Amino acid sequence: MGQKLVTSLLWQLGGSEESKAGFPIPVHPPPSASQALCSLADTGALSAPDRLAELLALPPCSPEVQSQHGWNAQDSSPCMTVCGSPLTFKRRPTAQTTDSIRGRMGYMSGLHVWEISWPPSQRGTHAVVGVSTTQAPLQAEGYQALLGSDPHSWGLDLGKGVLYHRGQARRYPTGRWAEEMTSSGFPERILVVLDLQCGTLGYALEDGRYLGVAFQGLKGAAFHPAVSAVWGQCEVTIRYRNGLKPQPLSLQQLCRQSVREALGPSRLAGVWVLPLPSAVQSSLLQH
Repeated sequence: MGQKLVTSLLWQLGGSEESKAGFPIPVHPPPSASQALCSLADTGALSAPDRLAELLALPPCSPEVQSQHGWNAQDSSPCMTVCGSPLTFKRRPTAQTTDSIRGRMGYMSGLHVWEISWPPSQRGTHAVVGVSTTQAPLQAEGYQALLGSDPHSWGLDLGKGVLYHRGQARRYPTGRWAEEMTSSGFPERILVVLDLQCGTLGYALEDGRYLGVAFQGLKGAAFHPAVSAVWGQCEVTIRYRNGLKPQPLSLQQLCRQSVREALGPSRLAGVWVLPLPSAVQSSLLQH
């Protein structure tokens, strides 16, 4: 049944040159279809983890759990000092070094979200937030995006709006959030969303609005919350929001995922013009 649906959709949306020729494209598509084409082109990588809303609706973690997921004073640059609470570190003003610190917990499965609070006035030229394994370096000479400079770390520079991994850089976010983040900058609090069931890392605003998938392929290691900083006396706080254990996807989720993958981003917008119930269209296109 599912295979027949995918085949039918591929045929109608142009799965090959022959099928493209036979696809009855409306001469005057309705406004809603045109809007969908534009919206999906801008937000193709914005799909949030399926259980993110469920996680964010959970009650706050206890102070004991927060401490367990705090900063690790034993896994940091010598220039990082964990304050009285393990939730906040302070960087000592040291010239011409970039310093990093990791969280106490390394995650290997499930969905995890934590909040990083970093005042914009304390970010300096390189304020990078993300994850790393224990193989990533914790200090480097000069001022740089240390987190994301090697194969073992992934980070977002909050000041520049740039992602780093293996020393390669690209803009983030893209699509509908790009203009807002460029004009106003990243706020003091940002959520880091690590989905190890899908192997992705993304970021969200404090109210839960997902900014998109930043990195893919995070599998087979323990990933720790991490930041790297250059600003003297900056104070950065981490608060673990919550986590969910992995669970099998429902049949509906599996079908939706299969159809979306088969269609691909370039043809997904055309779902609006297919003879499908509106509920099915909305399910396939929701983020």
